Amino acid sequence: MTADGPTLPPVRLPSDAELARDALAAPLLARAVRLARWAGPGTRVGVGGELADEQLPAAAEVLGFDDERAEGEGEAYASEAWRVAVDTGLVEVEEPAEAPDGADEDHQGRVTPGEQLPVVSGGSPQDVLALWSEALDVALADAATPVLDDLADAIGEDGEIDFASLDWDPEAEAEFLEGVLGNLYLLATADGGGAEVPVPLPVLAASVIVPDDMGEPTDDVLEQVSEAMMRLDDQFRLLESIGLVSYVPVDETLMTEDEEEEGYTAGAGGPEATDAARGAGGAGDTGAFPPAAVDEDDIARYGMVRLTPLGLYGIRARLLEAGADAPLVGDLAEKDAHALLAGVAYFPELSARAETEQWLARRAPAEAARDLLSAARGTDPGAPLRRLHCQQALSLVGPEAETAVREVLDDGELGGLARVWLAELGATDVPPPPESMIFWLAIDTIAAQLHAEGEPEELQELVEGLVGQHSGFFDAAWRVGHPATAEVLEAMGRLLRDRGAAKEARKAAFKARSRA
Repeated sequence: MTADGPTLPPVRLPSDAELARDALAAPLLARAVRLARWAGPGTRVGVGGELADEQLPAAAEVLGFDDERAEGEGEAYASEAWRVAVDTGLVEVEEPAEAPDGADEDHQGRVTPGEQLPVVSGGSPQDVLALWSEALDVALADAATPVLDDLADAIGEDGEIDFASLDWDPEAEAEFLEGVLGNLYLLATADGGGAEVPVPLPVLAASVIVPDDMGEPTDDVLEQVSEAMMRLDDQFRLLESIGLVSYVPVDETLMTEDEEEEGYTAGAGGPEATDAARGAGGAGDTGAFPPAAVDEDDIARYGMVRLTPLGLYGIRARLLEAGADAPLVGDLAEKDAHALLAGVAYFPELSARAETEQWLARRAPAEAARDLLSAARGTDPGAPLRRLHCQQALSLVGPEAETAVREVLDDGELGGLARVWLAELGATDVPPPPESMIFWLAIDTIAAQLHAEGEPEELQELVEGLVGQHSGFFDAAWRVGHPATAEVLEAMGRLLRDRGAAKEARKAAFKARSRA
């Protein structure tokens, strides 16, 4: 993706109504709602709004946690859900201005229904999603916080937390988690806006730890990856409960299985996870995964994670708040043809098609075709790519675009495109193009590819094919009156593997610049 494109690929999302249903079904929010409906004036809470210890068993019972669970587990879930209920406004905890004589100083709060509770049953989908987003903020904050026992031990006599004793930097931890989720979002949207393929935990951890320019990760870096995996395992377990991710946790038997492997520590992921981290390469690069030495079934034991549709919605919202350009498929549906062609220029193929289909669905075919062709004209740097996407959009219109396409057969910028489209349609009475139009279209096509993708291997094959098909290609090409002629010929000089042809391309580029 070039620097002119959006920061992130577009994402495809379900409707707000579907997302709102998913939000209300998220276990953590559902538990918070149940506790908010259960609570009342008699509910005893601490000075910070937390449920009093003696209330926790009853709260756990309301949530359906019975004695079969590990000791204290149900109460931990209840405490977590209550924190979400308080922080999102599902309940309000009011404290008296002054406690009466003899009152229990630890239990002064008075609980009433919160302003947000009616949203659950009577709010719009957007209201529900706003409530869920607040719950997500609570869950993310909890995920980036040390376990409560460690936190309690670090509270000094002044009531302040000694972060140094925890070896924990809250800002750095939050930034790390945001970076992981950002990478997960990028991986989910890269191939079409909503991929459901889970990412192995070693690969995701490596994507934020291993530097882009590092070839073979050092042992120190691999140890950092292993430690990050263990942190992420705990964090994703929590974030799954708010509906952000679908997560297959690290197999707990691995905590002891690889304990005595040389160079690895217990619970650090073992050699297979390390091999996966080595194969992951730099940030965001998962193309080398899995390495040949790693069994894919074994890798699943080290954790697999993906963002849910609700998670894509939530992370996109946070990215937008941070100022990132995170487009949504459908954003261009009501805009004009120029905005569509310019916008989809940097979309992955599947997302570009989906966006174009939504745009076409709102317009009459013949009118849409004329608008697209008009928007494709121009001599600005983005025009070649607009014309390429215009041709692709017209293929979605189908035969109903034929009349509009025939109207531009004599147009210097669109005539070549029109002939190619009509030939692909199967039309038999297409006039042959003049030689100048053939070469103009060749330059325009290569310019579009360069603007979109740089110099990929496929473009090298296209360039070599063009030169092979047309004898004396460069003698004619440098005379083409296309704004990008010199740039294209210079790129051809870099791409051609035949040294003689490459030299001809560079000479032609010099002539084109001199002519300009």
